[in-house]
Amino acid sequence: MAGAIINWTKEDMGYWELPKPLKGQERDWHTIARVTLTTIPFGYEVNSSNKRLLEPIPEELDALELAKQHIKQYSYRDVAQWLSRQTGRSISHMGLKKRINIERRRKKAVIIKKRLAQRLKKTLQEIEKLENGRVGAYANGKSCIK
Repeated sequence: MAGAIINWTKEDMGYWELPKPLKGQERDWHTIARVTLTTIPFGYEVNSSNKRLLEPIPEELDALELAKQHIKQYSYRDVAQWLSRQTGRSISHMGLKKRINIERRRKKAVIIKKRLAQRLKKTLQEIEKLENGRVGAYANGKSCIK
């Protein structure tokens, strides 16, 4: 078998191509304020009339959402290359990782703040209930909760 030529296919070598972005399932993307003047995030472009606003590029943002679903199966480097080929706009693997990590942190912070707000609301209701049911204390008609 020495010197035999073997014809390998992409599938034989463990190569898979990420799927194309889905058409017809577009999301509603919003204009955002530009925080820094140096970096424009992937999926956005500067508004032509107002340099402090960033307009969404739906095709890039949809492709980014699809790419985030494939991060567990593929490396950041492979997904970043696929994303660059699909959109025509380059993004490094570290840029992709940073973008995904920032979004995860923001999402986690929102969840924590919502839970804290629910706990606070429940506590305020319990305090109000205790104040209204209090016996033996004088009441001047005012509640400590406003």
